[in-house]
Amino acid sequence: MTITKQVIDITESASFRIKEMMEYNEEQGAFLRVSVNGGGCSGLSYGMNFDREKKDTDLIDEQFGLPILVSKEDAAILEGTRIDYKQSLMGGGFTIDNPNAIASCGCGTSFRAEKREGTPEVCE
Repeated sequence: MTITKQVIDITESASFRIKEMMEYNEEQGAFLRVSVNGGGCSGLSYGMNFDREKKDTDLIDEQFGLPILVSKEDAAILEGTRIDYKQSLMGGGFTIDNPNAIASCGCGTSFRAEKREGTPEVCE
């Protein structure tokens, strides 16, 4: 059974960039998996990768033609998160705005959440 639910919001700009990366890496037809991993200087870190397999514990969504997977375990921490891609004269990059993060690190990818503790690591 496929459970469809929008957990995160991906902007059109981010979706376009991710689809470009899929094509470049020959990952057309894969899902974008957004996850929460242990580690980082605040205890948790975001993960984004391509995945060809949907698990029974995944929630699935599609935005701007991009299929997205989030595990049920990570959904509570990622609920309402907005992923954007911004281009500037200094280059481009993804930005992640998570309303469930109670603290974050200057690196922009490490955070703390009330619903799950992570194990902080030393920043390099």
